[in-house]
Amino acid sequence: MSFLRSKYLSSLTDDQIDYKDLKLLKKCITESGRIIPARMTKCTRIRQKRVKKAIERARFLALIPYTIN
Repeated sequence: MSFLRSKYLSSLTDDQIDYKDLKLLKKCITESGRIIPARMTKCTRIRQKRVKKAIERARFLALIPYTIN
């Protein structure tokens, strides 16, 4: 399965990445619930780290599931 490279987060500032923004976070997760790597989302290392932290916080607070069946 090939992923198309797209600019999910390139236009956002670092302040706009938040664990409560589920619409944004779901764009960074595959259908099975895995985090899409930075080379697919065209994120910088720092921005990808912030997205990862936001997804982990949202999962911990049960806003998004850990896995999708």
